[in-house]
Amino acid sequence: MSCRGDGIMGCEKVLYEELQPDEFIDRINAFPVAYLPLGTLEWHGLHLPLGSDGIQSRGVFERIAAEIGGIVLPMLFLGPDSATRVDDIAYYGMDVLSFEEGSPQQLEGSAYHVDEELFGKLLDVIMHNLSRAGFRVVVAHGHGPSTMMFARKKQEFQDKFGLITFNLWELGYPDAEGIQTDHAAANETSLVMALRPELVNIEKLSADSIPVGVWGVDPRKAASTARGKELIDKNVKRASERILEIVSGLPPVRREINYRNVKNKLRA
Repeated sequence: MSCRGDGIMGCEKVLYEELQPDEFIDRINAFPVAYLPLGTLEWHGLHLPLGSDGIQSRGVFERIAAEIGGIVLPMLFLGPDSATRVDDIAYYGMDVLSFEEGSPQQLEGSAYHVDEELFGKLLDVIMHNLSRAGFRVVVAHGHGPSTMMFARKKQEFQDKFGLITFNLWELGYPDAEGIQTDHAAANETSLVMALRPELVNIEKLSADSIPVGVWGVDPRKAASTARGKELIDKNVKRASERILEIVSGLPPVRREINYRNVKNKLRA
């Protein structure tokens, strides 16, 4: 678990935005791995929060970072997706896939879409900054189209920034046993139930209707907190073992605070 200012004894800060500079240096020198949650603000059925993508990936990354090391970045909420226009109105992803052909409808609360070119530029800027900060490995995961685009740029990130990159499907399980392998169905619902149970309200899915924007095994029948915890435990264990193996073969990082010629900008 990460520290969230709650004063819990023995907790460990793993969120980038919460670290002071000396804490950052200690963590990156010990384990130069960054974890990037690829979130969205996107309809995930009536029963899940709009930020489900980032909530899931960040929760898993916090577990991994607390167990083996590394630093968890703030979640993104922009991402690419399939897109179409009907009567000059733009529809994205589940706006189209949730309805019969030719009848797209905007799903309320979805506010995330950027085209692939812009998202690719955003990833490039992020990778440049992470390389500059001293990271050697970046693990990114979350929204499906974002995760797949990140994977396609693996060689580019290596060539341009010297970064080794992975997603959780590569490090853990890529099928139904993996992290985020459906859309708001049994897999994702179970994960959010395990990580943030107070944000799930399965009762909002009517027993006698087709859930809107839910793609996969019916969460009303197959989702559970126990299932979510099992998925997280399995994937954290497998991913952690792989990341430890990768980092063990890297030269050490040695960052330090040692500034010279500091200009005094204080006022009396």
